[in-house]
Amino acid sequence: MNPVKVAIADDQVLFCSGIQMLIESQDDLQFVGAAYDGESIVALASQVQPDVILMDIRMPIRDGIEATALILANAPANPPRIIVLTTHQRDTAVLSAVNAGASGFLMKDATPEFLLAAIRAVHSGKSVIAPSTASALVQDFSAKPQVQPANAAAIAALSTREKEIFFLAAKGLSTGEIAAAAFVSESTVKSHVSSILSKLELSSRLQLVALAYSNRLVE
Repeated sequence: MNPVKVAIADDQVLFCSGIQMLIESQDDLQFVGAAYDGESIVALASQVQPDVILMDIRMPIRDGIEATALILANAPANPPRIIVLTTHQRDTAVLSAVNAGASGFLMKDATPEFLLAAIRAVHSGKSVIAPSTASALVQDFSAKPQVQPANAAAIAALSTREKEIFFLAAKGLSTGEIAAAAFVSESTVKSHVSSILSKLELSSRLQLVALAYSNRLVE
């Protein structure tokens, strides 16, 4: 099996060097490059076609949100999975990155073990949310003044049961927690979530959360 190719975009050179050493210590991962601004990571992604990119949000020239959108828009058939890195627990820019297509987000002070597990998880097709920050980000986003009513039309395509699962997932509940709350099996939850993502043209549960809060469907 080929190793997972990992790249990083961050304007802190020392941080990038530390990540490089961590990646290179793993037999199943391959470090393929670092970029120190948002423009350079777009070029690097095109050149080396990494499987996973660790993406800082705030960088010179182009921020991580715009870089994420550009990379995914210009990617070949198998686009890279992007993990957004943040230093602020209440960094609502992360939700914009998720809307741009990011597969997860982590705090920069995550443990090496958690970071490695996150890389492997997103490469396998899963989404990753830093456990200590998900609720903080969501609460911060929902706490902003709501000047417009909820946009129920955003999920009009869903059935009644799918809407129930949607709202539970939007609150950040795990598959097991959703199953318990809705009195269904975990396999049924997974089936509903897959259908919801397809109908709403979303690529991950992270985007589902972002859609719910951006349309004021969850408080």
